[in-house]
Amino acid sequence: MKIIHYKEAEIKTYSGNAPDGITGRVAVGKADGAKNLCLRVFELKPGTYTGKHAHAWEHEVFVHSGKGSILRDGQWAPFATGSVIFIPGGEEHQLRNDGTELLTFVCVIPTGVPEM
Repeated sequence: MKIIHYKEAEIKTYSGNAPDGITGRVAVGKADGAKNLCLRVFELKPGTYTGKHAHAWEHEVFVHSGKGSILRDGQWAPFATGSVIFIPGGEEHQLRNDGTELLTFVCVIPTGVPEM
């Protein structure tokens, strides 16, 4: 079992096409013995966005704090604290921080794919 504050997890280099202003952490992953899922926590500074991308695996997102938008089907859809987002495999997507505060979200992906 593992119990930590997410900020105790090491900051990892984000492999996506993204500018400065994004922090990513693997809070639970293969190093912890997780056999099915990887739980990551991202923080985006105001005005920052992830790279636009798609991949074969699905992922689930829980917005812990802040507000932003996600690009889906060529349109920006707003979200805020408490929002839950499901991104099917193969769907192009991009997240951005539209607010004035840090955007923090949890992203769950399957094991066997790059953790960061």
